[in-house]
Amino acid sequence: MPALPAEPRRLRIALTAGEPAGVGPELVAQVVTEDFGAELVVIASRQLLIERAAAAGALLGNDGNGGGGFECLDIALSAPSQAGKLDARNARYVLACLDRAAEGTHSGEFDAIVTAPVHKGIINDAGIAFSGHTEWLAERAGSDVVMLLASGELRVALATTHLALSAVPSAITRPRLATTLRILDHDLRMRFGLDEPRIAVLGLNPHAGEGGHLVHEEIDTIGPVLEQLRGEGLRLIGPLPADTAFVPRQLETFDAVLAMYHDQGLPVLKHAGFGHAVNVTLGLPYVRTSVDHGTALDIAGRGTADAGSLRSAIRLAVQLAGRRDS
Repeated sequence: MPALPAEPRRLRIALTAGEPAGVGPELVAQVVTEDFGAELVVIASRQLLIERAAAAGALLGNDGNGGGGFECLDIALSAPSQAGKLDARNARYVLACLDRAAEGTHSGEFDAIVTAPVHKGIINDAGIAFSGHTEWLAERAGSDVVMLLASGELRVALATTHLALSAVPSAITRPRLATTLRILDHDLRMRFGLDEPRIAVLGLNPHAGEGGHLVHEEIDTIGPVLEQLRGEGLRLIGPLPADTAFVPRQLETFDAVLAMYHDQGLPVLKHAGFGHAVNVTLGLPYVRTSVDHGTALDIAGRGTADAGSLRSAIRLAVQLAGRRDS
């Protein structure tokens, strides 16, 4: 009698609950018993999840394992946490959860990481230099990375991330821009399954520099990089004026848009899909997704926070990790 085919391996997704005073723990409590076609492994304080689950009206067992394939790797808070009240003593707890997820994904224990929001300010107040999940994970992985937000078919990546606007022009160099575009093209092919991704590249300046009559970054830096990479086979359009690149009929011809800085591209993306958009870190040796919003301290603990973006982040992590695993 022929042997039955082995069942496909069930993916394991590490889910960090983020800032304990924010909405992250209650959002996690809302989703952990749902079926995403993978095992969710929450990395957080077990007691914190139980307490915030009550506020969110979610049912968790007293041991923190409420069914649906949910597991909890218990990491103790550094100090008691009150919803809506930041405490710098818990900064190291937040990073311990993130580090545990990264270590487990590096080792193959997990197939992807999904992160709830952290609060950058309170981590820095604790004396720890921290500019965001993206940069923290990149440093530990030793990888060049690209931040991309996705909402449906709209994908917006960033050439620079959490920088002051005054620091952006000097950060956009030919080598850095070329690396960003290669990562974006590679991951659109390998993770999103696009055979020949069409990438629109925005200019840095209004009207993409007016052909050099306004300023010269588009002519001196961006344009030459695009020409070089077109020679390598990348399908790049631009540099384009940012104020017209997001017109719907234009967007239909692109698979992704590369914005030069955070607030050039993300307001459009979040207007189009806030609450359901997903933050993806490209370039890491593993899949990492996150929500499109912050800690929402003003509504934390009330049970009114919407878990839509977290659900989308989990679904996309499962999809991307499944493609990589196949």
